[in-house]
Amino acid sequence: MKLIGSKTSPYVRKVRVLIAEKNIACEFVEENAWAADTKVPQFNPLNKVPALVLDDGESIYDSGVIAEYLDTLPGASFIPKDARSRALVRRDEALGDGISDAGITMRLEGQREAARQDAAWIARQRSKVEAGIAAVSKSVGSRRGAATTLGDIACACSLFWLEFRFPEIRWRDDPVLKAWAENLEKRPSFATTKPG
Repeated sequence: MKLIGSKTSPYVRKVRVLIAEKNIACEFVEENAWAADTKVPQFNPLNKVPALVLDDGESIYDSGVIAEYLDTLPGASFIPKDARSRALVRRDEALGDGISDAGITMRLEGQREAARQDAAWIARQRSKVEAGIAAVSKSVGSRRGAATTLGDIACACSLFWLEFRFPEIRWRDDPVLKAWAENLEKRPSFATTKPG
């Protein structure tokens, strides 16, 4: 298998962490979807990363779809089988991905020339990020000591991306999130996938 993606993408990192946690043999091929000569559309017609290329050449794309596929492979499972527990983990994955979506939208809008930026749009995305961070703290706080799930991985990758791109968003000031994040950062899967 080959994973096509960028080291700075929180969605790619989510998949890379899962691959490392499950000890799956997978080649990482770094590609910039924004580059004029990008090869990403060969693997995902939407020109988005990550894309997972299977041994038979078939591509799977969207980080949630890839994560669900990887979880079925041998090794530890990060998505529960029980319907309610599964839904809650997938909800937390959607929360992490949603924080990333809003953060990336904020970043892209902020990269436009100042006269063309929409301050209200940036503020709306910022409010989603802040509400998402509060929801992660509540979820993490209610599950202290529980096994790490795909939801945890997605939320952590999102918050670590925020820290990388928006250091002024000081989510580590929340002691619950700080302790949780520091615990995850000790895992080799997070240490080896850190962007930068």
